[in-house]
Amino acid sequence: MTQQDRDRLVVLRKAEKKLIGQGQAARELGITSRQVRRLLQRLKEDGDKAVIHKLRGRPSNRRTSVKTREKIVRVLSEEAYRDFGPTLGSEYLASKHDIRIGREALRQIMIAASLWRAKGRKVEAVHQWRERRSCRGELIQWDTSTHDWLEGRGETIYLIHMIDDATSELTARFVRHDSTEENMSVLRFYLERHGRPVAFYTDKASLFQTAVKAPRYAEVAGDRPEMPPTQIGRALRELSIVWIGAHSPQAKGRVERSFQTAQDRLVKGLRIAGVKTLEEANRYLDEEFMPWWNQHLVVTPANASDAHRSLDKTFDLDAILSVVETRQVTSDYTLRFQGKIYRIARADVRPGLRGGTVRIEVRSGGSVHARFQERYLAIGECQPQPKQQQPVLIKPPARRLPVKPSEASRKGISGISRGGGIPVWKAAQISNTRG
Repeated sequence: MTQQDRDRLVVLRKAEKKLIGQGQAARELGITSRQVRRLLQRLKEDGDKAVIHKLRGRPSNRRTSVKTREKIVRVLSEEAYRDFGPTLGSEYLASKHDIRIGREALRQIMIAASLWRAKGRKVEAVHQWRERRSCRGELIQWDTSTHDWLEGRGETIYLIHMIDDATSELTARFVRHDSTEENMSVLRFYLERHGRPVAFYTDKASLFQTAVKAPRYAEVAGDRPEMPPTQIGRALRELSIVWIGAHSPQAKGRVERSFQTAQDRLVKGLRIAGVKTLEEANRYLDEEFMPWWNQHLVVTPANASDAHRSLDKTFDLDAILSVVETRQVTSDYTLRFQGKIYRIARADVRPGLRGGTVRIEVRSGGSVHARFQERYLAIGECQPQPKQQQPVLIKPPARRLPVKPSEASRKGISGISRGGGIPVWKAAQISNTRG
């Protein structure tokens, strides 16, 4: 008999001796007066054992049968369920194997079968949480996770999360690369589904912020200089969406913790579903994971209003969510882009176009569009004119310079000139006489 049983017995003995009324006994015991009368009747029949429940020490009528326990252990011992916990295991047992069992009861079964090891609680440092934003669409945290999502069954893929700060509502897509084009495609997916939020909260990766040009290991003193926006930064400006850069991963903790949940539950779900391709992974996201997340993990915001703004006709997503560059029109109404020459149609030639700046848009399908001021131009690729071959100039042979005589040659010549021979005039006379 426990101490609580003894306390209840004291109250019942007082009620039996008429020291207190049945109503007061009911209030002290936290039961109804009718139950007090039942206990007093049992007290007369069984004595002090009346306060002890008759099922104490007996197996519960709701106890899982031995056959069901063996089936549970057999299922959770399979390779696909090798790292499942009690919570996720109870959900999959109910949905895949039609076995209904609570997570705490399953925890005890898994511990007894050495399929689960209880983890001790760690004393964590006290952290002051930032208050959530008040309404949906006011702030969206945006990040990418690099993880082995398919566990080697297929190609390497990346998961992009966009999670609402006020409600924890999740929008996610798998992509092949963590690039500007892929992130813009996910941004379009979000905008078409929810509308334009007030602000996006991301890290300071090069996709969202242009780095300051500085020598290696050199610190930028003073305020950060104004840099041109990235392609995503420009698109957000054209959509009238504020971009906020986080100074640390802890600052955007909501989206970071969402990846911890995904790396546990989503990886296991993809494994059970046998997902091997990007298309199958996104289908599982749409049909299984995001509906589960938005049903169980979403919270009610402090303000019921929605801060998302609509996408009207003034926002051309094909143009905004493209890779944009500028080029200058030459005097013959052509422009060069990516090593190609494009000629502007004669019908679109107008004053100010020659020498003007044209906006070039490379859209998601790879098509190239040119816009001057507020009007698009018809352009066509043209072949460059062949370059005229320059005549080959034949160089004349180099003139040979006289060789300077050596010192020995000069001495020889000087020796001949200083010899003891007859003068020249005498030699001439001798020659004329013989002739």
